[in-house]
Amino acid sequence: MKQLLLGLDERELVELPQLHCRVHSAIAAPLLALQTRAAVAGFELRIASSYRSFERQRLIWNNKALGLRPVLDSQGAPLDVTCMSERELVFAILRWSALPGASRHHWGTDVDVYDGSRMAPDYQLQLTVAETQGDGPFAEFHRWLNEELQTEGCDFFRPYAVDRGGIAPEPWHLSYAPLANQLARQFNEELLREQLLATDLQLKTTVLDNLAEIYQRFIAIADE
Repeated sequence: MKQLLLGLDERELVELPQLHCRVHSAIAAPLLALQTRAAVAGFELRIASSYRSFERQRLIWNNKALGLRPVLDSQGAPLDVTCMSERELVFAILRWSALPGASRHHWGTDVDVYDGSRMAPDYQLQLTVAETQGDGPFAEFHRWLNEELQTEGCDFFRPYAVDRGGIAPEPWHLSYAPLANQLARQFNEELLREQLLATDLQLKTTVLDNLAEIYQRFIAIADE
């Protein structure tokens, strides 16, 4: 179980060719059913991100810490990280990217979704809130999703629907409640600390010095 929680165990994963992704076997049927309901409503549910390994998350984190990938502000604009302290940089990265070991994508229970039917051939997917609101290309899809997630029998929810001062709102991020809530209750700060101590992680000292605050703000979110 520890390895699964940290994104180090892929034995429960299955391939979904219909959605070109890998997920935990427990969510395969519910996710395909959601895709079917979306199609009936006139949308083409696609997956931008599903299972993500610990190593993949570590690479994302380290590249942002090293300036090899942009670090964004709350509005999605690139920040000038050269004038930041290490603590400021850590918390800026956390606004959009989880620590390796702490991503819900490690569990295979969470997916990032969008509507492929509303994308122009040359459109570059951004996964921003602006895409999901107003005249954004996926606004109609998310209005449908708002209603769908409230229907009886739908086991998906948005863990980052509300800005609690930690992770920025991600309306595209869906979590399969029956399993994800169970795993979230088994995850804890000491488990994460133990893994990070053994990890080649940029800004590790600053992360560990602030891990209690990081855990409360960015990781310990409520169940559905």
